[in-house]
Amino acid sequence: MTDIDKPTLPVADNFSMWRMSVAPMMDWTDKHCRYLHRLLSRHALLYTEMVTTGALLHGDVARHLRFEPEEHPVALQLGGSEPADLAHGARLGEQWGYDEINLNCGCPSERVQRGAFGACLMNEASLVADCVKAMVDAVSVPVTVKHRIGIDKSESYEFMRDFVGTVADAGCQVFIVHARNAWLKGLSPKENREIPPLRYDVVARLKKEFPHLTIAVNGGIKTDAAVQEQLETVDGVMVGREAYHNPWWLASWDTLYYGDDSRRHNRENVEEQMVRYMEREASEHGSHWYSVARHMLGLRNGLAGARRWRQVWSDHRLKQLPPAEVMKLARTKPVQTSEALSI
Repeated sequence: MTDIDKPTLPVADNFSMWRMSVAPMMDWTDKHCRYLHRLLSRHALLYTEMVTTGALLHGDVARHLRFEPEEHPVALQLGGSEPADLAHGARLGEQWGYDEINLNCGCPSERVQRGAFGACLMNEASLVADCVKAMVDAVSVPVTVKHRIGIDKSESYEFMRDFVGTVADAGCQVFIVHARNAWLKGLSPKENREIPPLRYDVVARLKKEFPHLTIAVNGGIKTDAAVQEQLETVDGVMVGREAYHNPWWLASWDTLYYGDDSRRHNRENVEEQMVRYMEREASEHGSHWYSVARHMLGLRNGLAGARRWRQVWSDHRLKQLPPAEVMKLARTKPVQTSEALSI
C-alpha cells in the first residue's frame, strides 16, 4: 500500500474539521478533482458539487454519490427545499459514507431559483430551519449550511443574523458564509462572485455574536496571508476557484494550517499518482482519462514549460493513447520540477 492509498489521517484534535476546505463548485469538484486535491492535502475538507434532491430521488444515485475512500474527509452538498426530500438525501449521503451533509443556501443562479432553493432560501429562514431539523433528525453526521451575507442590494446585518439564529435553533452548528450578497436578478453566477462587494467584517461580527457556532468564511481568498488574516476572526476558510486553478497551493496547507509536515512529494509524483488513478478508473468504471486530466491542468502553474505541459494533457487528438504515454509526451521537453516539500 502506497502512502496515498492509506486512509486519510484524522485532523488534529485542536483544529476544526472546517479549518480549511475546498468549495463545492459545479462542473469542477467531481470525484476526480477531489482525488487530486486529496493527494495534495491530507486534512482539507473537500466538498462535492451540489447534488439536487431530485437527482437522488429520480436519478442514478451511484453516479452522483460514488467517491473514493481516500477522499475523506468529504462532504455532500445538497440542493433542495423540501424537508422530507432533503432528509432522504441526507440519509443516502450518510449511507454512502460522507462526513458531512451541507445545504446550499448560497447559489444565486436562475436555474436554482426556479427550483426554489439556493440563495433565495435566505428569505425563508423558517423553511430552512424545517429542512435542517429534518436532516439532523435523519443522520448522525454534521448538517451544515452554506449561505451568503445577504440578498440583492440590502446590506442588513440583522437579516443574516436572524437567518443564522433561526437555523441554529433547528440544530445547525456550522455555517459557511460567502462574504458577498447574492443578487437574485440582473447578475450571472460569475458576476455574483465578482460584483457584490466582499464584506469580511460582517462574517467576523457574526462569529462574535455566535461564539458557540463554527463559522467559516468563503469568497475571494487567494493567498496564505488572506487565509491567516481570516483565521484570526473565524474558525475556518473555504477556498474556491483559486484552489482549482492553482491546486499546488494545497500542498502547503497541512503544514501551515494543521501542523502536519509528514508528507513529502513533488508535482511529478502527483502527476504519476494521477495516471495510476486514471488507469484504475478506466478499468473499474470506464472513465476516460481525458475527463480526469482536465482537473490537474493547473498543477504546474508558474513553472517553466507549464503551457506546453497543459497543451499535451488537454490535446483531444491524444485521447486514444494510454495516460502513461500522454505523460511521457508531456515531459518530452525539460520542465522545471519542484523540490519535495520541506516546509
